[in-house]
Amino acid sequence: MSQPLVSIVTPSYNQGEFIRATIESVLAQDYPNLEYIVMDGGSTDQTAAVVAEYAGRLTWISEKDRGQAHAINKGFARARGEIVAWLNSDDIFLPGAVTRAVQAFAQAPRAGAIYGEGYRMDREGRLAGRFPATEPFNLWKLAYLSDYVLQQSTFFRRAAVEECGWLDESLHYALDWDLLIRLGKRYGLHYIPEYLGALREYPEAKSFAGGARRVEEIRRVLERHTGLKRAPGFWTYCLDTWQRQWRNRVVTRSPCWLRLPARLLNLLVYLPTAVAIMLILRHAQGLYADGSASDRLKWMLPEGRGDVVVRGTLPHDRRLKGATLSAFVDDRILGSWPLEPGAFEVRFRAPDQSGPLLFQLHSSHYRRPGWNVAWDRRRLAFFLQSADWGDDGGTCEPRPSGLGN
Repeated sequence: MSQPLVSIVTPSYNQGEFIRATIESVLAQDYPNLEYIVMDGGSTDQTAAVVAEYAGRLTWISEKDRGQAHAINKGFARARGEIVAWLNSDDIFLPGAVTRAVQAFAQAPRAGAIYGEGYRMDREGRLAGRFPATEPFNLWKLAYLSDYVLQQSTFFRRAAVEECGWLDESLHYALDWDLLIRLGKRYGLHYIPEYLGALREYPEAKSFAGGARRVEEIRRVLERHTGLKRAPGFWTYCLDTWQRQWRNRVVTRSPCWLRLPARLLNLLVYLPTAVAIMLILRHAQGLYADGSASDRLKWMLPEGRGDVVVRGTLPHDRRLKGATLSAFVDDRILGSWPLEPGAFEVRFRAPDQSGPLLFQLHSSHYRRPGWNVAWDRRRLAFFLQSADWGDDGGTCEPRPSGLGN
C-alpha cells in the first residue's frame, strides 16, 4: 500500500484541560507518514506547557487568529499532505484511524472525503456510546436535512478541497457541514463502517452553546446549498434548540418548590417537539432507515453526466401489482418503467446540467404497513438498493488550484 503524507491540524484556544489527550491520540497513530500541526490562538492557560512536552514531534504555531475556521485554514496552508484532516483540541482519534483512512482513499480515489463511525464521550473522556447520526453517504439528506457526518471521523483529499475551497471563515458553527456539502456535490463522500474518532460532549462545547445564532447560521448554509429559505433541516435544528432553551429557562431556573410542575410543563412541550422533529427527519426525503422508499423519493447525485442507474426491489404485494416508476427533473419526466415483483434496474439519461443532479422517483402504487404494525402509516412503494451514475457517468477529477474559501 502506498503511504501518502497525511497532515493533521488541531485548532486550539485555552483547551489545556483536554489537549493532551488530543495530541496523544494523534501521535499514537500507527501510520508512519504523518505530519501534525497545532494552531493555537494565543492561549493563556496551560496549553503551551502541555504542548512543549511534545516538542520535536509536532509543529506548534501560537498566534492570534480570527476564529476556528481561520486557524484551520492557516494550518492547512502550512500542511504538505495529500490527505488532510483537523481534530479539535477536545476530541480524539481512535487507534488506527489514519491507516484506515488511507486505505479507504485507495479504494475510493475520487471521493472528496472519507468518513466513518465514531463515539460520543463525556468531559472525563469516558465513551458514552456510538455517535447515533452516522449513516452511509446520502447527498440529498446532507444538503437538505442533516449533518450526519461526524467531523472527528473525517479525512479530506487535499486536491478536492483546493478545488472546492477550504473552510468558509465567516462560519462558526456549521463550517464543517458547509465544506462537506460542497465536496459531496462535486466529488461525493465515501463512508466506511470503521470507528475512527470520538466527540467530547460537555455544556461549554460549541455545538451545545450556540443557541439562536447557531440556528440562523445553519439556515443560511442550507439556503446557500438548496435555494430554500428554510430547508427541512432548519426546522429540526430550530425545534431542537428552542426545546433546549425552553427547558433551561423553565426547569433549571424555577424555584425549588416549582420544579415538579416545571418538569411536567417541559414534558408537554418536549413531546410534541420531539414528534415533529422525528416526522421531519423520517419523511422529508421519502427514504427510510430500512431501505424502503415512499411513492415520492427525492435524490441527489454528485456532479456527473450520462446515465443514472436505479436498482431496487419491488415486494410481492397485491397492492403494488401494476406499479410504474417514473423519474423527474424539475417536473420534466425522463423515463417511466413498469415494475414486476422482485429485483429491478432502470436507467435514464441525465439532462445536461452544471453541478449535482437533483431528481425525484415517483411510484404509481404504494402500500401502508397498517395500523397493526406499530401505527406505521408510511406510503411504501419499493426498496431502494442504489441510485448512482452508470459506467459512463461519475464525478469529475479535481483541478488543483490555490487555497481559498
